[in-house]
Amino acid sequence: MQFDDDADLDTSEVKDVRGSRVPGGRATIGGGLVGIVALVLGLLFGVGPDQLGLSSGDSAPATSVSAQGQVQASCRKGRDANTKEDCRVLAVVNSVQDYWSRELPRRGGSYTSAQTVFFTGRVPTACGTATSAVGPFYCPGDRHVYLDLGFFDDLRTKFGATGGPFAQAYVVAHEYGHHVQILTGTLARSQDGRQGADSGSVKVELQADCYAGVWAHHATTTPDPRTGRPLLTRLSDQDIRDGLDAAAAVGDDRIQERFQGRVTPESWTHGSAQQRQQWFRTGFGTGDTARCDTFAR
Repeated sequence: MQFDDDADLDTSEVKDVRGSRVPGGRATIGGGLVGIVALVLGLLFGVGPDQLGLSSGDSAPATSVSAQGQVQASCRKGRDANTKEDCRVLAVVNSVQDYWSRELPRRGGSYTSAQTVFFTGRVPTACGTATSAVGPFYCPGDRHVYLDLGFFDDLRTKFGATGGPFAQAYVVAHEYGHHVQILTGTLARSQDGRQGADSGSVKVELQADCYAGVWAHHATTTPDPRTGRPLLTRLSDQDIRDGLDAAAAVGDDRIQERFQGRVTPESWTHGSAQQRQQWFRTGFGTGDTARCDTFAR
């Protein structure tokens, strides 16, 4: 995975609040057993803390890290994205939004940019105060993506993914798939009152996987509006394998087997490992958002 060394990165698309102190009060998701339950129930992608409905009862400790505002200070060029993790995630955010800002108008819609918020410890959102235990999520209330970069270590060490830069890109592109869904009106279809493998929640999540694949299909040909050249210049076969591996690692069945020792499809919220890989492949193989209609399958 390689970015154009000379490209200018748009730091306005990421808000870096790592190291900020959150005022006292209860966190929606806490540490310890509650945090582990939240992690398993949330299944890491797409669930805002308001949807989990959990409270820790105690405030999560505020962090004090010197990285606050680091992205704006040090992530200026594509070459920074090729050497620094936080800059790479910023570049992926730029690339994903470059694609959707062209694609939705082409299909008769409009695209409004969404910020990604980097945080450590806990963060206030329009969906409630969340801690890192929630994993990456999109909050419909403020239309922001929230991400503690430490999650990428958890993806490898706790969930068995191989990791790699494109595994990170898949996570980011999936969350922006939810932003596309709210702009197109399909995110609300997750609230269909059903549970399990055939629920609206699962179909929305699988569609976001498909949208991540569509972006990946076009990523190396989508022109950067700042240079006219693609920001992402190379994706290898290994990158795509890493993305597919990450998709499988956070399948409902894989997570349930790992954390509870049994698979219960009636409680699925995101889809199986096979389904998540299948829909990412559909998006990547076709590059066609029309093929991502998970509700018709």
